[in-house]
Amino acid sequence: MKTADGALKASSYPKGKNGLSGKPGRDGSASASPGTAASLTCKDWFSLSAESAAHWRLSPAPEDGMAFVLRPRKEAAPKERYRIMVLFPKKSSAYDTAMETILSVFRDKNICAEFVGVNFFMKEEAGAAALRQAEADPCDLIFSMGSGSTDFVHKNHSAGKVPVVSVCAKDPVLLGQIRDYDTGSGNHMAFTSLNVPVALQMAYLRKLIPDLRNIAVIYARKNRSAVITQFRPLRDMAGRQGINVMEIVVEDRKNARAEIESKMPAALESVRKSGQEKNSLIWITGSTSVFREIETINRNAGVIPVLSAVPDVVTEGDNSAVLSIGVSFENNAYLAAIYAIRILREKAEAGDLRVGLVSPPDIAVNFKKAREIGLLIPFRFFELASYVYDHEGKKVRMKGQKVTDLAPQP
Repeated sequence: MKTADGALKASSYPKGKNGLSGKPGRDGSASASPGTAASLTCKDWFSLSAESAAHWRLSPAPEDGMAFVLRPRKEAAPKERYRIMVLFPKKSSAYDTAMETILSVFRDKNICAEFVGVNFFMKEEAGAAALRQAEADPCDLIFSMGSGSTDFVHKNHSAGKVPVVSVCAKDPVLLGQIRDYDTGSGNHMAFTSLNVPVALQMAYLRKLIPDLRNIAVIYARKNRSAVITQFRPLRDMAGRQGINVMEIVVEDRKNARAEIESKMPAALESVRKSGQEKNSLIWITGSTSVFREIETINRNAGVIPVLSAVPDVVTEGDNSAVLSIGVSFENNAYLAAIYAIRILREKAEAGDLRVGLVSPPDIAVNFKKAREIGLLIPFRFFELASYVYDHEGKKVRMKGQKVTDLAPQP
């Protein structure tokens, strides 16, 4: 669908303080010229890196800081200009990463689009208003950012006219949003998944630790999607294989650090008393409140390997998991962007698209952490890894490509 200039009507939203930081542009936008090192933020819930800010202008819409518009800084006169709404449920660094990836894909493929970001903070009235706005303005497509937004849109917009693509959302089949992985939704929603099938995940874990006896799973109880798609499937499969599963549950996500600090020692006491540290692992689910506490988790883990379903938790330096087997926010967002382009340019029907799965899974390895705890990484893992950090914790492979002449010795 072709749009006019596509400016979001601020009058459609409550007025108030705009909440944008950055140098104001002449049009009232927060701006950064190419070559500067200025990142941009929208209030305290969205951040745009300096690299992206060199190519995209972040404008306040509306004045209360709960929404923004991103437009290209430079664009030729396009035959088509698309308006895309991105529905956010909360603040998350994962969503910033996903948004950066989507912007990069659209720019690389020379697709002229503006992105209207709306944070509805999981409030039904605000979410419904955003969906009505997407239909009325109208938007050409909606990205439902995160499992919370995707669940809300599935319940409130599956019969809508504007096509939807989920991004940074967990397994839609396990969440009951779609029947299976090979059949489209039949409505206006196309789904992607952040999950790796649990059978495949378990196969990797058994390859890493053949005599695996214990898995301590850390998850947030209120993160419904992580509980349903990550914790329960792993618990059930581990139980069938005779592996003991210990739960470390965060009840209050705002108090996650203190809860993890107090609960981990007790949960791991039996493992340490039995001398089974080398046959055990700690598994971090995709709960933001959990994986952002990686420093606390590492400190309490000792020599027990800390693994994650989130590749982004494996990073440079010490505040990193040793290994991840999952789907990166970046690769999931890339797939979601490709789905969106198929819908916009190729006129594919969102409801005809099968669930977007990243395969093989993204593997990330930090050899510094592995050496510290004496964990041997199978060479096959090293071969397959998209992200590798060497024995000093420095990045040597990124997105499957070598970034330095120094290679780690597995």
